[in-house]
Amino acid sequence: MIKTAALLFSIILFHTGMVEAHGPTRQKVIVKEQISASPQAVWDVVKDFHDMSWHPAVIKTEGDGGNSNGAKRVLMLPNDGKIHEILEKYDSEKHSFFYRIEKVDVKVLPVTNYSSWFNIAPADDGGSIVTWKGAFYRGFPNNEPPPELSDQAAVDAVTGVYKSGLSNLKKLLEKGS
Repeated sequence: MIKTAALLFSIILFHTGMVEAHGPTRQKVIVKEQISASPQAVWDVVKDFHDMSWHPAVIKTEGDGGNSNGAKRVLMLPNDGKIHEILEKYDSEKHSFFYRIEKVDVKVLPVTNYSSWFNIAPADDGGSIVTWKGAFYRGFPNNEPPPELSDQAAVDAVTGVYKSGLSNLKKLLEKGS
């Protein structure tokens, strides 16, 4: 009986330790913005994978491959920050594209294994709903990350990128209305 209790206690202790040592979990961010412009008008601003001039944090974009699957771009940010991305899917008819980050310094954006969808759909009022959603892991792959590389830091950073970009896109498209 004592051996059975000891074995049971060992199994529980071992299992608890394994549960606590699982590492990071995939994080997700979805930001939507309603814009008083047609989906085509919004698409006309964002459809070129090599042009992110609509995003206030992007100083310049360089790339090759156009809007074809496999096209690559490098986003140039302030303080010499760079984000290397690859286009995985592009659908002009559905006004959407899917891309992922190939390379980024976690000091620039505290994420790893990042992928994202950008989609424009008609809104009920005749305008557009722009949805930017991403999935990623925090910048620190092990347990007990420093605060600047935690799940929350990653979520906050990506949310900030999406909100500032979509807010500026809205401002650009609605400035004449």
